Amino acid sequence: MRDEPLSDSVADADRKDRVAVNRGNATAELLAHPAEAKAHETPALISKPSTFAFGANWQRFLRHFTEDRVRNAEHSLLEFLGVDNLQGKSFLDIGCGSGIFSYAAYRLGAVRVVSFDADPLSAQCCSYLHDKAQRPANWEIHQNSVLNEDFISSLGKFDVVYAWGTLQHTSRMWDAIQHSANLVSKGGFFYIAIYNQVDGLLGSNFWRAFKRFFNSLPRAGQYLIELVAIPLYFLARRLHARSLIADVQSYESSRGMYWRTDITDWLGGLPYECATVEEVFKFVRTQCRGFELYNLKTTNSLANNWYLFKRTAD
Repeated sequence: MRDEPLSDSVADADRKDRVAVNRGNATAELLAHPAEAKAHETPALISKPSTFAFGANWQRFLRHFTEDRVRNAEHSLLEFLGVDNLQGKSFLDIGCGSGIFSYAAYRLGAVRVVSFDADPLSAQCCSYLHDKAQRPANWEIHQNSVLNEDFISSLGKFDVVYAWGTLQHTSRMWDAIQHSANLVSKGGFFYIAIYNQVDGLLGSNFWRAFKRFFNSLPRAGQYLIELVAIPLYFLARRLHARSLIADVQSYESSRGMYWRTDITDWLGGLPYECATVEEVFKFVRTQCRGFELYNLKTTNSLANNWYLFKRTAD
């Protein structure tokens, strides 16, 4: 891992594999002064830039980072994988975001952890947690894209390839799924989550258009929409929960996430792609050969369907 900080600009397409590292005061700045939520250009190696500042949103998440969140992330990983630990396993975190699941994998005993994200601020967030873990040599962080075939082919194979809710934000979701699946070793796991395709008036097409509108607004306008969305969100969830406090606690214990960060992510997360369970299953079966479905968690809503495939053949 190179000890080189990222520059503020990401327009330099020649630097296709920049490692995000924050040291000293730079690490404190990450939390003390989160970046303004504006669109960040991704490197030229990505065909279409993201129009949502995912990294800036993850910076805000780290201001609410706690030990409980890490333990919840660990539990989420182990429970869905059906294992007791990750000892002796290699772990690839595609679209690492805040880095919390890379951090969890390292703590669970993974012998090699590789994290990468196309967003430079997300890579910096992950580097902040790398610092928190005392900079272990077996955890490396890159700023790069799952769509960059040269980069992907340089990584090798992994026992666990993890891409939870990230491949749908690449603008080329099916290519991203195939590239990711190619990194799974024989006997390894492919753990992904993809937004569910929902038809109807307020279905997936509506939200795709809404996200474009949201990202066209200045930050002040986005913030006003968030203020309106928050009570509506909890009102909808309250219909299925015993109390607001219990609902928030249940939400945050599921994967260690923070509800406020996830609301902003949902409103603005663009590019936005989705698929039915049948579409994802058929694609992996026909285009990513050698996989069998090992675990599945589905939803009827617009949220993510969770998939766990196991590679049984090369």
